[in-house]
Amino acid sequence: MIYGYCRISTDRQNIERQVRNILKTYPDAVIKQEVYTGTKTDGRKVFEQLLKLVRSGDTLVFDSVSRMSRNAETGFEVYQDLYDKGIELVFLKEPHINTATYKKVLSTNIEMTGTKTDIILKAINEYLMELVKEQIQLAFEQSEKEVSDLHQRTKEGIETA
Repeated sequence: MIYGYCRISTDRQNIERQVRNILKTYPDAVIKQEVYTGTKTDGRKVFEQLLKLVRSGDTLVFDSVSRMSRNAETGFEVYQDLYDKGIELVFLKEPHINTATYKKVLSTNIEMTGTKTDIILKAINEYLMELVKEQIQLAFEQSEKEVSDLHQRTKEGIETA
């Protein structure tokens, strides 16, 4: 099953752009929509339900990494958890962190030779894996920074006005 998750932060925003982007690439996606603000204390109920619904082999599509999480640490944890459960993650605006990319790195490990050289080859494989993890983490951190910057600019704009 393919699911698309769309989230807006306020009811004044339009969610249709995200829906359109996902359906353009995945026309059969079941779209789950949510209006959520970081000030709500009850969490993202639709997203939480979706996390319980998805199963190994399913695909979860986001227009952007920022729709998955506002917080870098939490976002990476959810990403890793879903990846470990066999759920394909697709980020239309950040395809370099799709789980398919992660899997590709895992499958292209340098083959061991059965010699002492394997010590070096193993280290190279682990290094490549760490680079992929770092790219995923950086994408979530960048998303978190953009939200923080937006809040700061809004605050400054209100003070100026």
